[in-house]
Amino acid sequence: MSNINFIMNVVLSLFLVFMSFSLMLSKNLTVNVVMMCIFSFLMALLYLVMDAPDVAITEAAVGACMTTVLMLITLSLIETGKEKIYDSIKIFPMITALGVFVSLMYVIPDLPIFGDADSFANNHVASYYVKNTYSYMGIPNIVTAILASFRGYDTFGETVVIFTASLGISLLLAKDNNHV
Repeated sequence: MSNINFIMNVVLSLFLVFMSFSLMLSKNLTVNVVMMCIFSFLMALLYLVMDAPDVAITEAAVGACMTTVLMLITLSLIETGKEKIYDSIKIFPMITALGVFVSLMYVIPDLPIFGDADSFANNHVASYYVKNTYSYMGIPNIVTAILASFRGYDTFGETVVIFTASLGISLLLAKDNNHV
C-alpha cells in the first residue's frame, strides 16, 4: 500500500469516527440524516481508496443518495418536535456495545495486516480465480467472469438493494398520484 493510500485511509477513518460521535451527540433528526449521508459518502470514498469501486458505487447510490432521500421524505411525513428524548443511559445496550468492543479488540490482533497481498486468503483465492476462471466460464476478462459468475449472488444482491431502494423512493414520491 502506498503512502498516499495509507494517509487517505487514516484521514477518512478519523472523519468517520468524528461523524460517529457527532451522530451520537446530535438530537435533531434532520441534522442526523444529513450526517448519516456524509458518513455514507465517506464510506464510499474509503471503499474507493481500497480499490473496491463496485462497493463504492453501491454505497454512494444507496447509502448517500437513496437512503438520505428516503429518510428526508419520511421526516417530512411525520410530526417533529414530539420526539421522546432519553437522558438516561440504557444499561443493556451499553453492556452489549461494550461486549462487542471487547470481542473485536480480542480478535483484531489475529487478523492479517491491512492490505497484505501475501496473506493466506489473498493468495489462495487469487490464484484459484486466475487459474480456473477461463476454463470454468469461458470469459476472457477475469474481472467480468468473477463478478458475473463466482460473485453472481453478491452482484445480484447489490442490484436487488438498488432496485428496492429506487422502487421505495418512487412509491413515496408518487404517493399523491395514482401511478408510479
